[in-house]
Amino acid sequence: MVDVLLPGITATRVATPRLTQSVLHPDGIDPAGPGEAVLFVHGNVSSALFWQQSLLALAGTGRHRVLAVDLRSYGDTDPLPLDATRGARDWSDDLAALIETLGLSRVHLVGWSMGAGVVLQYLLDAPERVSSVALVAPISPYGFGGTVGADGVLVHPDGTGSGGGGANPDFVAALAAGDTGVDNPTGPRAVLRSFYVAPGSLPLDPRLEDVFVASMISTRTGAGHYPGDAVTVDAWPGLAPGTRGVLNTMAPTFFDVSGIVDLTDKPPVLWIRGDADQIVSDTSVFDLAFLGSVGAVPGWPGAGDFAPQPMVTQTRSVLDRYAATGGAYREVVLPDVGHSPHVERPHEFAVALLEHLDVPAEAPANLR
Repeated sequence: MVDVLLPGITATRVATPRLTQSVLHPDGIDPAGPGEAVLFVHGNVSSALFWQQSLLALAGTGRHRVLAVDLRSYGDTDPLPLDATRGARDWSDDLAALIETLGLSRVHLVGWSMGAGVVLQYLLDAPERVSSVALVAPISPYGFGGTVGADGVLVHPDGTGSGGGGANPDFVAALAAGDTGVDNPTGPRAVLRSFYVAPGSLPLDPRLEDVFVASMISTRTGAGHYPGDAVTVDAWPGLAPGTRGVLNTMAPTFFDVSGIVDLTDKPPVLWIRGDADQIVSDTSVFDLAFLGSVGAVPGWPGAGDFAPQPMVTQTRSVLDRYAATGGAYREVVLPDVGHSPHVERPHEFAVALLEHLDVPAEAPANLR
C-alpha cells in the first residue's frame, strides 16, 4: 500500500450539507476559518494528491492558506453520482458548500484540466467570492469534443462526438481493477507517463509516480461516475452524450462557461499550460475528430463536416473577450511540458502562481 500523503500534508474530511469532502492541507494549518484561501481543484482521473508539491511550495512562503479538495467520484470524498445534465454544477455546488462550511470569505481558485471548468462554473455562480483564478491546462470553455471554431459551435445539436462513449474501455477496466502495473499499455501508469506528462521529459520520482497512480485509481468507475453513459447515434462517430457521469459533464450540450465574459466583476486570470500537451490541444489525441482526421477512428467525414476541436484557440478567444470587457489575464506557456505543469515543472509553476496571487494583473488587457 502506497503512503499517498507526502511529509507535511494532512487530510481532513469535511462534512457539508451536500456530502463529506476530503481536503488536503499543510500540517498545522486549519482549513476552516475566516479570510481568504487558495483552493486547488484537480482534473479528471486524479485527485487532490496531484497538488501536494504545490501545497508545500506555497505553504513554505507563509503568505497563503492553501487547500486542495477531492471532487465527488474521486479520492476520499463521498462517491455520489454525477448528474451530467447540470454540466459541472454538481461539482461547483459542492465547492460552494465546502467554502461555506469552512467559513471562507473569498477564495483564489486553481483548477487543472477538468477542474478548471469546475472553477469557471463556480466563478459564474459566485463571482463575489472569487479573488482570482488560475487555469492549469484547462479544458475549453465549451467543453470537450463536439464543437468547432473559436466560438465553440456545436457540430450536431445532440453533442455527437463528445461524452461518456469516448473513453477507452481498456483504460476504464484498468482503473476499475486498480491496475498499478508497468506492463499494461492502456493502464494508469502508462497513461500517466505518456499523456499526463510530456513524452521524453525527465522521469518522475518513483515515489511520486506511485502516489499519482494511486490517485488515478481512486477514480470511481461506472455510468454515474467515470466515464458515464452514452447514446448510440447514426452520425459519425456513432455516439452522443448520455446524462450521467464524468465525461458527459463536459459535453458541450451541458457545459459552457464562456459566460464569464459577461460578468460585471472580473477577477484576474492566470492561464498556464505546456506547449507539449496532448490532452488539451488544438490537435488533442483524446478528441475523436482529431483521431478521425489522422485515420485512427474510421469513417471520419472530413474537416468540412467535423473538424477537430481547437481547444486552446477556444480558450484564448474567450479570455481575449474577457480582457476586452474589463478583465485581465496572463498566459504562461512552459516549453517541453505536457498536461501537468505543476507536476512536470513544480518550481516554475509555483513561481508563476505566486506572482499571480501576490501581484495579480490589473490592466484590462491580454498580458501574455
